[in-house]
Formats: sequence, structure tokens, C-alpha cells
Amino acid sequence: MPKMSERKIYTLAIESSCDDTSAAVLCNDVVLSNIVARQAIHEEYGGVVPELASRAHQQNIVPVVDVAIKKAGITKNDLNCIAFTQGPGLMGSLLVGGSFAKSMSMALDIPLVAVNHMKAHILAHFIDEEGFDKPTFPFLALTISGGHTQIVKVNSFFDLEIIGETTDDAVGEAFDKSAKILGLPYPGGPLIDKFAKEGNPKAFPFTKPKVDGLNFSFSGLKTQILYFIQKNIALNPNFIEENKADICASIQYTIINILMDKLKLAVAETGINQIAIGGGVSANSGIRTTLKEAEKKYGWKSYIPKFEYTTDNAAMIGIVGYYNFLEENFSQADVTSKARIEF
Repeated sequence: MPKMSERKIYTLAIESSCDDTSAAVLCNDVVLSNIVARQAIHEEYGGVVPELASRAHQQNIVPVVDVAIKKAGITKNDLNCIAFTQGPGLMGSLLVGGSFAKSMSMALDIPLVAVNHMKAHILAHFIDEEGFDKPTFPFLALTISGGHTQIVKVNSFFDLEIIGETTDDAVGEAFDKSAKILGLPYPGGPLIDKFAKEGNPKAFPFTKPKVDGLNFSFSGLKTQILYFIQKNIALNPNFIEENKADICASIQYTIINILMDKLKLAVAETGINQIAIGGGVSANSGIRTTLKEAEKKYGWKSYIPKFEYTTDNAAMIGIVGYYNFLEENFSQADVTSKARIEF
């Protein structure tokens, strides 16, 4: 593990992998500012439109970085390092953040660190935040988002191994597509979570997919939900409205059980009972509650990040940048953004 620096290291971090433009400033492992500009325009299209996202990043990147630096109480000349999201993500969006980071790095003549977005979701747990414990190595990380579902064995800051992942769709997509089937607006995942709190999770049983090992599959579940809704609407046109809470609760209950079954298997296979979650779907209240209950039920120790570090944000990019700075793991100016990137 890298030793904490005895001097103040200021890291500017930039995140632009999808539709949120974010900039953060960290002093060592402490977040001084974490600014996020969200793009509401995608709501009317029912999903993120890549071209619109990249154009909005171009409009937002300069003011967001400016606000982050000013809120941190420093100037750009105090910065020691710039970290940015290299991938995975939408290519146009990544290029905006990457180009800005490289230009600023060269202008200030300070090191550049290219960061894997999914690793950052995991290492966000090492941000120094009051009231939040940091996991110790090794631990298991469940990364759950709109594009990824992974179980990762984390041996160190720089040694992370995927031991299970989705074979098709990610859990976030399962939530959002289910919400779309129910006629809920985008993004629908948080709305399923909201309605689920008022419903009976066992009202409508759905079959869990059978997938070998620690891998996941959600495409079959999405199809099953679609056919279930179509069948019941044919019998009762008001079926969704009359049963919305129970349907949402049943969908969420099934998805959580799929995740927990694989986590239990991962703990059994590795002998590691420290579980950390990350990614946008880790904001789901049902998943958080179930993981906390597992501490008492199975003797696990769970780590749930602060809410603002679950969705896409630059602070998590910054903490990875900081630890790479300590090891002098720098990137060259010719580093390229990648829509898909090796973990």
C-alpha cells in the first residue's frame, strides 16, 4: 500500500464518461470540492443521446473545473496532478474530458493520470470521509451500474481482479428497461426503488436465471418481465397502475436476490467476507439495506459509499489519481480515451 504523503498533494480530477460533467479537487485523500453538472436533456429521449452528451460536456467542462478549483480555495498553480477518466464510456464524452485534462496538464507542466472508471467506483471507498470506514485488503467489490455488473477481488490499489461479471446486460439496464416497460420516465431505476418501498416483494415471483459460477445474466429476466406485463395488461388494461408498487417491489426483490446469491458464492469461494459496493446502482436503498442485514446474517463486514460517490463523479477519479501520483504512475500526453478498456 502506498504511504500517505506528508505534504499536501492537490489533485484536479475530471469525469466525463457518460452524461455528467464533473470536476473535483482533492488534498491528498480529502475531497475539497466535487462539482457535477447534470444533463436533463436526455430525459425527453428516454436515454442518453451520445452526440448531445458530448456537446453538453463541451459547454460544461470549463465552468465546472473553474468552480471546483475556486470552491477548493486554491488556484490552478497549486495543483500537483490532473486525473481524468480514460474509459470505459461514451467515446465523444470521454474525448472532451481527456482532451481538456491533457491540455491543462501540459499548460501547467504537471503529471497526468488516466483512470479506469470502474476501478474508481471501487477505490472511492478510500476517500477520507467522516463516518465512513475504509476496507482493508483483500476485499470483494460488487460494482453495479447501467453498463457493468462485476464482482472484483481487490488485493491492493493496483491489483484488482474480476472474478465474476455479466454475460449480457448489466443490472442498471435491467432496472431501467423494467421501468420503461412499466411506462416510468427515464431514469427509471430510482423510481422502481421508490415504488418498491410501498409494495409486497413477494407479490409476483420471477424466476432467477441459472448462470454458472460467479457470472450474471439479466437479459432473460427483462424478457420475463416484459411478457408478464403484456399478459396481464391483456387481461386488465389497468394492471400496472393498480399493482405498480407490488410489481416494482417484486422486480427489485428478484434482482437483489440474484446479486446476493452470487456474493454468497464469492465469499464461500474466496474466504473473504469484506464486501464493498460501488457504481450508480449502489444508491438503491433495497440493495443497501440487504447488504447491511447480511452483516448480521452472514457475519460480513459491508462498506457502502457516501451517496454522492455512487453516481458518476470526479472525486472517485481523484482518489485514484492521488494514489497513482504517490507511486509516480503517470500517463503520457499521447494516452488515448477508450470506450472499452481492459480492467
